[in-house]
Amino acid sequence: MRTHAVAIVGSGPSGFYAAGALLDSEDPPVRVDMYDRLATPWGLVRAGVAPDHPKIKSVSNQYEKIAARPGFRFFGHVHIGEDVTVDELVERYDAVIYAVGSQTERRLGIEGEDRPGSLASVDFVGWYNGHPDYVDLDPELSAERAVVIGAGNVALDVARMLLLGEADLRATDTADHAITSFVGSSVREVVVCGRRGPVEAAFTTTELRELDEIDGLTTVVDPAQIPSADGDADLAKGTRRNVEILRGWAERGPDPDAERRMEFRFLRSPLRILGDGDDGPVTGVELAVNRLEASEDGRVRPVDTGDRETVECGLVFRAVGYKGVALPGVPFDEGSGTIPHTEGRIEGREREYVVGWIKRGPTGIIGTNRKDANETVRHLLADLATGARDGASVASAEEVEEWLSGRCADLVDLDGWEAIDAHERAAGETGGRPRVKVTDRTSFMDLIRSR
Repeated sequence: MRTHAVAIVGSGPSGFYAAGALLDSEDPPVRVDMYDRLATPWGLVRAGVAPDHPKIKSVSNQYEKIAARPGFRFFGHVHIGEDVTVDELVERYDAVIYAVGSQTERRLGIEGEDRPGSLASVDFVGWYNGHPDYVDLDPELSAERAVVIGAGNVALDVARMLLLGEADLRATDTADHAITSFVGSSVREVVVCGRRGPVEAAFTTTELRELDEIDGLTTVVDPAQIPSADGDADLAKGTRRNVEILRGWAERGPDPDAERRMEFRFLRSPLRILGDGDDGPVTGVELAVNRLEASEDGRVRPVDTGDRETVECGLVFRAVGYKGVALPGVPFDEGSGTIPHTEGRIEGREREYVVGWIKRGPTGIIGTNRKDANETVRHLLADLATGARDGASVASAEEVEEWLSGRCADLVDLDGWEAIDAHERAAGETGGRPRVKVTDRTSFMDLIRSR
């Protein structure tokens, strides 16, 4: 029986779960080539998960095991749409899976959004995680107060990273350039604003609880924004725990002696990011004060009461969600930021499939990608079994490598990534850190070539 060849574009969680499911197949047997435009795999596990969450990052151990399996290859520094085209991939493989995630931000669409000091969380998270695209961001952290717009875990990650103490930072794999900036930062207060209430906030209980473990930090919530405990029994378990934590902070009140402060303001929507002139730096945020109303379909939505509130600040972080980016040559829905599909089969295309956030939108946790990938792979394998390749030739493993070597001068294979990984881990050992990240293309290649 012929071994089928599948290309996976993107090396984050969804890509690795898809690779694992494909390599499990015995009828038909499958080999997998995984592509990424970066030299390093793991996607948001490396460049998106907060550095002070090593337990979440440990899921990469599963990906290492998948990468070590026979039939798996990694090709980094391959930019699909620039170095090679989608059509060229389709020509060389039995099937192609796109696992490219959601690579940009959802915009607020308000006045002043692009002022100096107004930053997308996507960029800021990439910067402190050492993503090569964002190492030159160099945010100015001289303001004493920052506002984070959003009520999900990314918003909480940004707020927490701004307020971590030096000892906590130096125990993580936060990029060295970011540690230097955070240690010298003047930020002592962060206001987290959500347009709906505590019940609707998307924080996870674990992320809220760990705020109590940060030395010198006080958490502040207005008691008037917390619903009565009478309704707790009607809430889902996770939501009830979140509300209980927030209620506890509201009842306790702020610690006046704390060095740093995180305040939660619910029922607040940003209207304008304020500053001097049209392009002066951020000086504050004008917020609409909302109330909640239930629509006919039962959903709760925020409604502007007409009241206004201004928060003075020197930094604004926009953390209202991620959005997918079109891949040249692949269908794309601009509204949803996803690739149109039916259970993972891309609409109007043969032998092309999709997994992860670019399939379903930026929802769920890392583990959600496993079920998502399994659905797509199930359909892909069924298509292979029906002979959907129509007898067309598939490039051999050697032909693919020769083709890529001619296109990509800085091609990184699995051995190259493992050399980077070993170097980073070794550099971290002396300081008791998980790793010290290499953060630019030139350094990646110098390291690989010096082996």
